[in-house]
Amino acid sequence: MAALTTNIVQVIEVPRALLAEFYAMDEAQRVGVYFLIGDNEASQTSSVYIGQTGELGKRLSQHNKTKEFWNRALVVISLTNSLTQTHALFLEWLSIKLANEVGRYSVENGNSGSEPFTPKPLEADCHDIFDTMRMLLATLGQPIFEPLAKPKDVAAQNNELFFCAYAGTDATGEYTEEGFVVLKGSKGRLEMTPSRVKAGSDKRRQALIEDGTLAIEGSFVVFQKAVLFKTPSGASDMVTGASTNGWTLWRTKGGKTLDELKRNVPQA
Repeated sequence: MAALTTNIVQVIEVPRALLAEFYAMDEAQRVGVYFLIGDNEASQTSSVYIGQTGELGKRLSQHNKTKEFWNRALVVISLTNSLTQTHALFLEWLSIKLANEVGRYSVENGNSGSEPFTPKPLEADCHDIFDTMRMLLATLGQPIFEPLAKPKDVAAQNNELFFCAYAGTDATGEYTEEGFVVLKGSKGRLEMTPSRVKAGSDKRRQALIEDGTLAIEGSFVVFQKAVLFKTPSGASDMVTGASTNGWTLWRTKGGKTLDELKRNVPQA
């Protein structure tokens, strides 16, 4: 559970196995927005389904019977029970729209549809609620609306972009606090070396192809959205289809390696 003491918005995390306990809570009868979270172990990515309802317990019970992918729900409610269906409809639309734009999670809803009519005073409330909700979800380990990397132009201005050009590949990435992010539009080799296939790396690649993250174009795969890897080498292995040292393979336009700039930094 996450909440700010000065705010009326609360987010409750409900593991699927504990749904019965949530049904018994007063909050299960309330209007709310909810996020169903599922993890794909093969592709090492997460999926989310975003919805709203006038009765959270009833709706989650329905999804428990009909949707297989999720393992936990995060429900957003008002501590003062002041969240209306109009609020919830707008928050659902805005959440789907922004989650798709960020691309960190695979959004099971598809697109967000048309913006619902919302009186201006309520719309302002919704944006305030969303800002709090966004922060609380990230606090609970679900950064649905947090970009994986900085905008490309900002990263370029700060000399934070790294490039991989190996055997015809053309990939761009950014080293972040979470790991190494290969950016949308990057091109990698479709074929993998026998050693990478033997190591099981083809399983994640195939999963990313199946969910549309990687599109096959001739003898290459093209990243349709940014993808986070735990290590620079994991990222370069996926791009090249071979076993590599990402610390030396990822380089700036000036030729500096990631190792030189991020690991072998002289102490002040």
